[in-house]
Amino acid sequence: MNHKEVASQLIPLLGGKDNIISATHCATRLRIVLQDDSKAQKTEIEELDGVKGAFLSSGQFQIIFGTGIVNKVYGPFSEEVGLKEKEAVDHSEAVKKKMNPFARFARTLSNIFVPIIPAIVAAGLLMGLLGMLRTFEWVAPDSAFIVLLDMFSSAAFIILPILIGVSAAKEFGGNPYLGAVIGGIMTHPALLNPWGLGNAEPDMLPFLGFEIALIGYQGTVIPVLLAVYFMSKLEKGLRKVVPNSVDLLVVPFITIIATGFVSLMIIGPLGTFVGDGITTILNFVYNHVGFVAGLLFGGTYSLIVLTGVHHSFHAIEAGLIASIGINYLLPIWSMANVAQGGAGLAVFFKTKRAKTKEIALPSAFSAFLGITEPVIFGVNLRYRRPFIGAMIGGALGGAYVVFMNVAATAYGLTGIPMIAIVLPLGTINLMNYLIGFAIALVAAFVATWILGFKEEEK
Repeated sequence: MNHKEVASQLIPLLGGKDNIISATHCATRLRIVLQDDSKAQKTEIEELDGVKGAFLSSGQFQIIFGTGIVNKVYGPFSEEVGLKEKEAVDHSEAVKKKMNPFARFARTLSNIFVPIIPAIVAAGLLMGLLGMLRTFEWVAPDSAFIVLLDMFSSAAFIILPILIGVSAAKEFGGNPYLGAVIGGIMTHPALLNPWGLGNAEPDMLPFLGFEIALIGYQGTVIPVLLAVYFMSKLEKGLRKVVPNSVDLLVVPFITIIATGFVSLMIIGPLGTFVGDGITTILNFVYNHVGFVAGLLFGGTYSLIVLTGVHHSFHAIEAGLIASIGINYLLPIWSMANVAQGGAGLAVFFKTKRAKTKEIALPSAFSAFLGITEPVIFGVNLRYRRPFIGAMIGGALGGAYVVFMNVAATAYGLTGIPMIAIVLPLGTINLMNYLIGFAIALVAAFVATWILGFKEEEK
């Protein structure tokens, strides 16, 4: 594959250089914001060497190349289009301008929480290792190794508001270090740390006729999101009116003191109330509707992936982990992803077209590793019925994992890699996850095989 040649062929098929506003890439896809989306020639683009699929979603025209290829195409593409020479355009802002308000909100949450995933995954794995050491008594309960691992595994959740503060401030246009300070204020040692303290009651501090509860927000999500949003708006507003000569002195001072007071007096308690309300509703649905919820969510999750809104679920999952210590939503999402791979396998064995076989097999295995876009957009959605087969498999797998109360200790991993964050909760939890995995895969394969699909003539 000649990456430079493919990049050159792409440009006219996207409507020319003048139609390309900005571009970036993720692990598998080239993501492009176009002036006029109708000028993109989807069918011709999908016939290019190395292209596994193309689609318009979330304000971007996205071309699937796969891991290890997309970055090699992006280099000559960006150079030939002249992205570096063009007037600097923030890709994220360019994308948001083409979205509806709900999609913009979901995109914002995604941009905040996706960068934090490595820290949460590491914490989940460390918790799993700690749990196994204690369960199987591989070391003494009072061992220094246990004490240190306990510190390492809980750290990410204790300072979660600081991590969110940095990431949210970047997304909201504020100073990320001021965002970290706000997160630090909300997790200050002078405040009661609710992480693992059960029903301990905080002290009350009288201030201007108010009673401020001296309780920290370690491990919380919504309070710090609201606080940093307020901080970013205040900071940007101040910079418009404060003279440049005293900006460095005045803006950070007023921003921190005002946000600090508002956060501890109003935003923190309000955010906690909202977060607890969301968790209560989810727990009620999970405990009372049971496998029906898994059936519904597992079956429709792939539809949500089409909109790009699924990344916003990380905020809810982080809230669950902070509140109850487990994530019972991720196993459902995993079943939907695995089912897409199962449907892709059925297409591989059933199709007679060489190009489809070339795409279907690696895309299916990619889905088993948690990356579903290649098989969804390159195979299943193209033939439509395999996508329906995958929804059936996801529904059945989702129903099973909910019925058996399968849960994880982190978020961000699905498919085979998710085993690492399922195992910490016990062997039974792992076995039921693997059974659900098999149900989703086989059901999607069989449903796709029975439903069949119409071969493309090309």
